[in-house]
Amino acid sequence: MSPMSTTGDAAVAPVDVEELPALRRRITAVLVASQILGGLGVATGIALAAVLAKEVSGRESLSGLAPTATVAGTALLSVPLAALMTARGRRPGLVLAYLIGALGAGVVVVAAAVGSFPLLLVGMAGFGAASSANLQARFAAADLAEPGARARAISNVVWATTIGAVLGPNIAAPAGRSVSGIGIPKEAGPFVWAAGIFLISAVVVALLLRPDPLLTARALEPVGEQTAAGRSLRAGFAAVAASRQARLALVTVAIAHTAMVSIMSMTPVDLGHHGASIDLIGLVISGHIAGMYAFSPVMGRLADRIGRLAVIALSVGLLAFAALLAGTAGSSHGQTAAGLFVLGLGWSAGLVAGSALLTDSVPQAARAAAQGLSDLTMNTAAGVGGAVAGLVVARASYGWLNLIAALLLLPLAAFALFTRGPGRTDAGAAAAQKADPAALAED
Repeated sequence: MSPMSTTGDAAVAPVDVEELPALRRRITAVLVASQILGGLGVATGIALAAVLAKEVSGRESLSGLAPTATVAGTALLSVPLAALMTARGRRPGLVLAYLIGALGAGVVVVAAAVGSFPLLLVGMAGFGAASSANLQARFAAADLAEPGARARAISNVVWATTIGAVLGPNIAAPAGRSVSGIGIPKEAGPFVWAAGIFLISAVVVALLLRPDPLLTARALEPVGEQTAAGRSLRAGFAAVAASRQARLALVTVAIAHTAMVSIMSMTPVDLGHHGASIDLIGLVISGHIAGMYAFSPVMGRLADRIGRLAVIALSVGLLAFAALLAGTAGSSHGQTAAGLFVLGLGWSAGLVAGSALLTDSVPQAARAAAQGLSDLTMNTAAGVGGAVAGLVVARASYGWLNLIAALLLLPLAAFALFTRGPGRTDAGAAAAQKADPAALAED
């Protein structure tokens, strides 16, 4: 039986090693439930975010700022949420994120009703907190996983988002109609529903995510490794800076997420230019989200079996092919849908492999802080990409946007090739960390 950990954390009851398999299954089940709900809420609102921004602002060039504000909110909250989780565990951080997301969705509804574009952006930033909760849940799944199964643990929770995320865009239209008689624009209706869904998610996590997976993982650490200094945000930054593979992991998730957000956020606007209805736009986004989440277990198994770096290379190839399909689709809605589906697959490969590689590459004590830094990096980069995407489409075209997104992949491909040469393989890093977490400092 492992000793109880109380250093800088809430007390956690001791856990027998024999109890870990059952505990992993229970924690995963709760995370799956929260991901289904969280994915439903996020996808319901985000499906028409750019359209709502265009209606409220009256300018197409500003339409990309709504999803950008969401990404910015996710990024801004990543570090404080990581600090909270580092100090108090996963549960309070996830609950707070869902509550802020619900508040943000409510502000979006008010902004749409009064026609205030600045208030809309504030609400969308708060709405992004729910996305932060969904992203952090993947790391919670890895807290108690064996090193050789981390990618699968991450991918199983990411997969759970499929159910809610695919349904979300398809209920955007009925959600809009549900508020038509109470003075709320139909484009804001999905945010009314999203607010309620996020509140339910917060309750599920608060009541059922017990014991806290991060604090339980720490309770299993050797006593000598349980230091507050080793768990600080500064330690997380230092751990990433010291590992070439950790830096590659950050670059992977940042570029994959930026390419995905930039293309996805402007696809509804481009489809609208070519006569697509709201229902058709919802179907295209649903297919994209299916690509993002439904095949994540495949990406997780590949990452555990053939290596993180190989799946990162797969991500680059899929994202480039997606940009080619979507960028040359023109008025072909079917080709656009195919491009968005492949775009989701590329994002899934990059997120799962990058997240697993990051977790492999830093010591356990610094992981929560390093993971918060990862989400900050990916969402800040994607926020800039989303803002630029609207300007590119307004001043040039959707095709040019896809070309620029494809060019972003070149630095990632070069970095992955450079890392593969002199560095330890990711499978070797995982094994080394299991035996000796300090060994990674040599990289």
